[in-house]
Amino acid sequence: MVGMVQEEGSSSVTSPYQFFPWMPLPPGIGSPYPWLRELKSEERGLCLIHLLLACANHVAVGSVENANISLEHISHLASPDGDTMQRIAAYFTAALADRILKGWPGLHKALNPKQVSLISEEILVQRLFFELCPFLKLSYVITNEAIIEAMEGEKMVHIIDLNSSEPAQWINLLQTLSARPEGPPHLRITGIHEKKEVLEQMALRLTEEAEKLDIPFQFNPIVSKLENLDLGNLRVKTGEALAVSSVLQLHALLAMDDEMHKRNSPSGSKNPSSSHFQRVLRMNQNRHTLGEWLETDLVNVYSSSPDSALSPLSLSASPKMGSFLNALRSLSPKLMVITEQESNHNGLSLMERVTKALNFYAALFDCLESTVSRASLERHKVEKMLFGEEIKNIIACEGTERKERHEKLEKWILRLELAGFGSIPLSYHGRLQANRLLQSFGYDGYKIKEENGCLLICWQDRPLFSVSAWRFRRCD
Repeated sequence: MVGMVQEEGSSSVTSPYQFFPWMPLPPGIGSPYPWLRELKSEERGLCLIHLLLACANHVAVGSVENANISLEHISHLASPDGDTMQRIAAYFTAALADRILKGWPGLHKALNPKQVSLISEEILVQRLFFELCPFLKLSYVITNEAIIEAMEGEKMVHIIDLNSSEPAQWINLLQTLSARPEGPPHLRITGIHEKKEVLEQMALRLTEEAEKLDIPFQFNPIVSKLENLDLGNLRVKTGEALAVSSVLQLHALLAMDDEMHKRNSPSGSKNPSSSHFQRVLRMNQNRHTLGEWLETDLVNVYSSSPDSALSPLSLSASPKMGSFLNALRSLSPKLMVITEQESNHNGLSLMERVTKALNFYAALFDCLESTVSRASLERHKVEKMLFGEEIKNIIACEGTERKERHEKLEKWILRLELAGFGSIPLSYHGRLQANRLLQSFGYDGYKIKEENGCLLICWQDRPLFSVSAWRFRRCD
């Protein structure tokens, strides 16, 4: 089969037919390849994966002409209203196109004028994700159970919420604390969010619930981005038992260290893995289903980039993250519970980020495909306004603009241990509560797995989110 990846400056063009040599050549083949529309779902999905990888490779090496041709091919197959792969392809092509357009800043700004995002829309899409998928519900249940267990017998409890936007988590905690045999503690929640209106709604909702349950309660709002947070404003008092909750937040701090990574690492624009890319594309496609490809080949197309190494040196080269964790540690928290995406989208190489993100978001889109109608407006909002924006950030953005720097649990474990935190195994009861939630809501296909005392929230057997618990470790 003709090699798909071309060297930079090459004028050769890829035909989608090259991906499927076993298929009979249809009559009248030629641009825009009308036969592509007649592909079966499985064949179309494989074709889209190949086309997306080819397009991403062209973008990575700066071959705009070939990238444009690949985007044209994909446009005949992708659709934000189609099946899982068609929807994923629609958002990945939008991200790749956006990255290309950033080469012409004036054109990019003209086509993407700054818009004031409505807070109501941001909250709506987060609420829809909370309702349509069980991931946040599970994270909240596991986090709250860890807090309840750690705060047994405490009379004054202070919780720092690093992204205070969803009252459901703390309403559940308030209800559980109200039933405590020794009576509820005095509870103070410090909520951090960059939008004042969000914190005002949180304060109103939680205060109402606490009054209803007759629980002594205070809500301390801090309007700030996480990277600009002054921990002096947290006002931790003597005698308070402190807990910290971070749900899908810490990875954004890694963006602040991007310039240091660039100075110490090879350029992300290089593509050292072209030989792996060509090798995989030459494999006999008859031996693979779309599911097998996503589970095995896709994640192994590219070797890890230098910043994916799990060495203490690579982890210590994150001064902003390190200083933030050290500052939290100085508060002597009795417990810190962290939920993060279980994937590596922080590679220096664009190709590595594309392949890992394609695998991760394929599973997320598949979750919605299994439970929500394709015509659902709510599903469309989550896919476009949440998943689509995350995909665009991972692929089209660089530097401090790239906030979605998800990393796997194994790396968070090393990073937190280096910062002086000790792991606390999440209890069997917490896992039991999570499984009960899945059963009560009828969530089929979701699983909870234990790994090194942490819990992985999975779709089928694919881990998508991790929850881990930590404690302040005294230095002797």
